[in-house]
Amino acid sequence: MTGSAKRSASFAKGALAALILAAAGAAFWQSPAISAEDAVVIPPPAIDEKASSGTEKAIFAGGCFWGVQGVFQHVKGVTSAVSGYAGGTKDTAVYETVGSGRTGHAEAVEITYEPSKITYGQLLQVYFSVAHNPTQLNYQGPDRGTQYRSTIFAENDAQKKIAESYIAQLDQAKVFAKPIVTTLETGKTFYQAEDYHQDFLTLNPTYPYIVYNDLPKVANLKQLFPTLYSDKPVLVLAANKS
Repeated sequence: MTGSAKRSASFAKGALAALILAAAGAAFWQSPAISAEDAVVIPPPAIDEKASSGTEKAIFAGGCFWGVQGVFQHVKGVTSAVSGYAGGTKDTAVYETVGSGRTGHAEAVEITYEPSKITYGQLLQVYFSVAHNPTQLNYQGPDRGTQYRSTIFAENDAQKKIAESYIAQLDQAKVFAKPIVTTLETGKTFYQAEDYHQDFLTLNPTYPYIVYNDLPKVANLKQLFPTLYSDKPVLVLAANKS
């Protein structure tokens, strides 16, 4: 697939693990599997937004956007989860350029959600627990560079306050072996990524990188957050064609 071949050189470990797990008959969609980024059980946020009508947006970055998008596409109350870039300028929001690590961009996911069904704090709980490892700053799994940084792009002061409070709460509770290093950025524009990156997890479930790094995240979401989990993902390309 165009563009995705650029990741292949770093996927040897993932490919080997995929073969081993497949041979063992691992059921990724039934129970959590060992991967480069395991889930951690964490408490809900002490401070959160109130349920309200309409929709809101949240933007999270945490490694390769394929897995982050794939997780949030399976969360109830999420109406859209789009892979893209945030942190840099419009003219550098191109996959090959972002890959240099010098654009200021991070691979990010813009989530549109209904606060009447899921809160910003609940999205953060999934983000910290399942979607990525918040104790790793500029890398996740096999991916290295500032474009893979752990960052919350707060849309407003309320989101920033909730995120800051939650990070402090989790650090104080020592739910992770190391301190959370996730950064907060404000005033950044989100730019949608190329079509070949959208819905990548759903469209490529046997791709070695997805098998090793990302399918376990969706399985962990299903097990740890059964009331938030939706079997049917909200797809970007399907929405664009409707």
